Amino acid sequence: MANVFDCAKLKLGYTTLKKEKGIKMNKLSFKEKYSYGIGAFGKDLVYGIVGTYLMVYFTDVVKLNPAFVGTLFLVARLWDAVNDPAMGMIVDNTRSKWGKFRPWIFIGTVLNAVVLVGLFRKPDLEGLPLYAYFSIAYILWGMTYTIMDIPYWSMIPALTSDKEEREKVSVIPRIFASFGGLTIGTFGLTMIDFLGEGDKVKGYSMLAIVIAVIFVISSLITCLNVKERIETSKNTKKVNFKETLNIILKNDQLVIFIGIVLCMNLVMQISGGMAIYYFTYVIGEENLFSIFIAFSGLAEVTALMTFPSLTKKLGREKVFKLGSILPIVGFLLLLVSGYVDPKNAVFIAISGIVFKLGSGLLLASTTVMLADVVDYGHYKLGTRNESIVFSVQTLLVKSASAVSGWLVGVGLSLVGYVAGATQTAQTILGMRVLMIGAPILCAIIMYIIYKNKYKLNGKYYDHIVKSLRKKAEQDLNENM
Repeated sequence: MANVFDCAKLKLGYTTLKKEKGIKMNKLSFKEKYSYGIGAFGKDLVYGIVGTYLMVYFTDVVKLNPAFVGTLFLVARLWDAVNDPAMGMIVDNTRSKWGKFRPWIFIGTVLNAVVLVGLFRKPDLEGLPLYAYFSIAYILWGMTYTIMDIPYWSMIPALTSDKEEREKVSVIPRIFASFGGLTIGTFGLTMIDFLGEGDKVKGYSMLAIVIAVIFVISSLITCLNVKERIETSKNTKKVNFKETLNIILKNDQLVIFIGIVLCMNLVMQISGGMAIYYFTYVIGEENLFSIFIAFSGLAEVTALMTFPSLTKKLGREKVFKLGSILPIVGFLLLLVSGYVDPKNAVFIAISGIVFKLGSGLLLASTTVMLADVVDYGHYKLGTRNESIVFSVQTLLVKSASAVSGWLVGVGLSLVGYVAGATQTAQTILGMRVLMIGAPILCAIIMYIIYKNKYKLNGKYYDHIVKSLRKKAEQDLNENM
């Protein structure tokens, strides 16, 4: 009888210890949070040089046809429709002593850094061989970026299950990512001129090498200092590609999320892809591009830093609404200033600030939303597949990049754009529509989808979290 009593006490003590440990494991140290965040800095330097400058590098430096470039971006993303979910499946099926995320973050970083250098190296080729070289390089860049990006973002729901802690953790890498984008957007053209000594081909190549080195270092910091806290691998069966697609399609909130984030990324990437053309040819002052990017980037970081306190005061739904309205206002200000006083740096800075205050709130909101969608999938389908769900985010970002690249490339050709020349009035009007009109339309569609279809807010989401915790406790007791 004494042995039975002792065993009961041991079980109770062990369960209490596990619960206490679980509470502690929801909180991350300063070192862990910022080591995780710094990985996004190098990652978004890479994405920044590709997203901001690759189109103009191809059309104005390498002299590729704009319509071909836009079509290349679109075709490459069609392959990603298979590639990205497959990578999510591979990560979720990974079992190693280093976890399932870090090995792929490191491998993907090294491969992507090498391909990036090749992407911004102009070979001694002409005609079809030149087009083939850059087509292959760009597709390889997208594939290797997937290897690293999916496991990186997939770590968030595996780091903590606490709602407030997750909101804080989700914002940190977004802040570092924004600094990465801010750095390359603000100083990119200056660094290209400095490193190339006036030779743009050399400048782009040297900048790509510098970014590749920083990328590898920042990812190493993440891999060495951050480990997943919530173990899911042991309880989650391995899945095949067909099951991967079912996990995506049966999660109705993930499908809604796809529509929301696709529109959000189109808002940012159409304007991002057009900005350098807009300021160079419509406004007639290339240097204003750097001013727009600098002030808008600082505004985005500010929005990300204030996101946790704003959500506490206003709630997630109102913050998302604010994030949807501000970009529309910012673009309208840019439109008006373009007619009233086109080269006024103050007006341009203000329009960039308003636009990116909104996009910062949207970035933070959607990062937290996707982690919540993982919980919802676990609640509804009974299986927890972080990397499969987060693979959708990578696919969406690249899909938006492809669609925006296609729109910009084909759009420029349709409106009669000629690289390095003075544009006609009709071409300038078309460029205004691409830079301002298209993003506003996408922002409106995004909020309509969110308002009418997204439901992981308030009491319903709290109920999901409580149900998952209750099930976890039941599983723990059954295993004792």
